[in-house]
Amino acid sequence: MSVRCLLRHTIRLERNHVVTHLVQRRSLSGAEAVNALRPFYFAVHPDFFGQYPREREVNENSLKRLNGFLASLQKPGARSLQPMKLTFYVRDTKDGSDAQPDLLASGFRSVSFTLHQTDVLSAVTSVLSCCRLPVEHVTGLKAGAEPRTAPGPGQAFRPIKWDKSYYSFTGFRDPEEELQQARRVEPSLTSWLRNHEPKATKKHTASLPRRDELNRLKKELCLKFDLSDIRWQRSWGVSHRCCQLQSLSRLSQQNPEALVHLQGHTVVFADQSGMSACGHVLLGSVDVHHQWTKLLEQLPGYRRLQQQTDWLKERVGLLLGGTRVVHSDRLRPVQSIAEHYGTLSAFHKSLMSGRLRLHPRSLQGLTALLESDRCSPSLHEMGHFIIPTNTDPAKLQVFLQSHAPEARQRTQYKDQLRAEEAALLQQCVQTLSLRSLSKESSVSSVQMLACCRRLLEQRPALMQGLHVRVSHFYSVMQDGDLCVPWDWKG
Repeated sequence: MSVRCLLRHTIRLERNHVVTHLVQRRSLSGAEAVNALRPFYFAVHPDFFGQYPREREVNENSLKRLNGFLASLQKPGARSLQPMKLTFYVRDTKDGSDAQPDLLASGFRSVSFTLHQTDVLSAVTSVLSCCRLPVEHVTGLKAGAEPRTAPGPGQAFRPIKWDKSYYSFTGFRDPEEELQQARRVEPSLTSWLRNHEPKATKKHTASLPRRDELNRLKKELCLKFDLSDIRWQRSWGVSHRCCQLQSLSRLSQQNPEALVHLQGHTVVFADQSGMSACGHVLLGSVDVHHQWTKLLEQLPGYRRLQQQTDWLKERVGLLLGGTRVVHSDRLRPVQSIAEHYGTLSAFHKSLMSGRLRLHPRSLQGLTALLESDRCSPSLHEMGHFIIPTNTDPAKLQVFLQSHAPEARQRTQYKDQLRAEEAALLQQCVQTLSLRSLSKESSVSSVQMLACCRRLLEQRPALMQGLHVRVSHFYSVMQDGDLCVPWDWKG
């Protein structure tokens, strides 16, 4: 029997070795994935959607989720991931004149697909194929020569510079040249306002009835069902937001008992229905009333899961020296409450088994974000810890204790920046007679402060009575909102 067992064991080892070898041959490293996806990055990179804020925001969010998916596949021993649905706006990167019937009015194609692959090579090939981009260069890639490693902190799958001969051979446009050309012809704020203020004023005036209707519907629904707030995941226009609120209002009239479960919640119109890790109720913008009703009926179960998640956050926070474990949808893609609970549960078990020795109040007043797509802990410039869920507890303890003083300094600096930013925002609105002044999530507080100070110094005309949003590009939104870059030229 011992000889038979030994033979079975030997055969099993050889079989596992062959399977492992085949998997390694089909895997790609981070650098190879970047090389393979270059045509895709050139077609969807947000830098080329400056005049189309909505399309740029969709691509930014989808790129973050795609990068996280690919990073998770590259981790040693990675298990099969949950299918991920992505949407991109793809620009035409060839100089041909072939007609494309599916182009939108903006000149881009909208492409949606679901990733469910278990290796990087298949996922990369699927992305290129779904976007109708060439895949011939992928078939020649040789993988397996280097180990699979996840990208380090701050690294991302971003396009890198190619030799000029690549663009001559393939016919693709050089994005670096396009960006340099755009910067050379970028106008000053005064000249741009002079050319675009009449159009913005006309659009804003036409949108006033819709804005009043939007405010009325939002106030009515919040009061009727005791909602904390109603928000939107995307920068949709006023008409689109009105339609979503009108749809929710019709549902409340047809099935008022379904909306009772919304009491005390924040409703967010998003890409998919569910509950976010922050506890907000997500209503998919493309879902019908039946799907919304089904979600609302499941809210009691989601609420129990949220309570368990809050309990886990407290337990993890105590183990981490009294830090406050937070989750921000502004700093990362929207995560479901179920995914967040699973992440917290696994991390809590890891900390318990690792016997972390931190005083329960030694890090009180500090905050921490958990991420599953990083390989080492880091300290954000705004003072919060970014902790990978697979971090060794002993190394994590040393990192937290050694970086606690700097984290407190950065947190205090962040609080000062936010207070100064709020004061300057209010001053700009009053001094320049603006309807409102806001910023995109990609604009930091430091950039916003610099922009506000320059606005107060130069006081550009032609902005009175308009909604202004600080961004990275000039544009006039469909409802008359003005988007100006934070580093506008004087």
